[in-house]
Amino acid sequence: MEAAHNERTGGAGAKGKAGRSLAQLFCLVTGIVLVAVGVLGFFVNSMFNSGPGVSGDELIVFEVNGWHNIVHLATGAFLILMAASARSAVTGALIFGILYVVVTIYGFVDGDDLLTIVPINTADNFLHLALAIVAIAVALSAGKLLKSNSGRTA
Repeated sequence: MEAAHNERTGGAGAKGKAGRSLAQLFCLVTGIVLVAVGVLGFFVNSMFNSGPGVSGDELIVFEVNGWHNIVHLATGAFLILMAASARSAVTGALIFGILYVVVTIYGFVDGDDLLTIVPINTADNFLHLALAIVAIAVALSAGKLLKSNSGRTA
């Protein structure tokens, strides 16, 4: 019975009430929040300006513009799609975490924008760092659960 359950759910163990793994919950919740922030960001700034030192308007303490909102929508949609199974959620969280590590490093080095189209500030950099750490930690711990559960027999 457990083998059939693990096969249907991707064998991730440590399921939540809805039968989702930690990685799936991370991807789903973080993805929904990012999509919501992307949509809300358009009410704050919908301009698609670019150039060195591009600026945006503040959404709470985070600097956003149209491009930044698109990034939130795209990464949020990616995470929501990756939440479909336990295995894809681990992969999605890891990809997201690594990408956000790169964005964090670039943000701290440049300090003002990403690729001259996405405005960032210090608050963005620290949020990106926190998201990267959590995403990678979730992916690694969930990945270990997947490996340990895949070795079980019914």
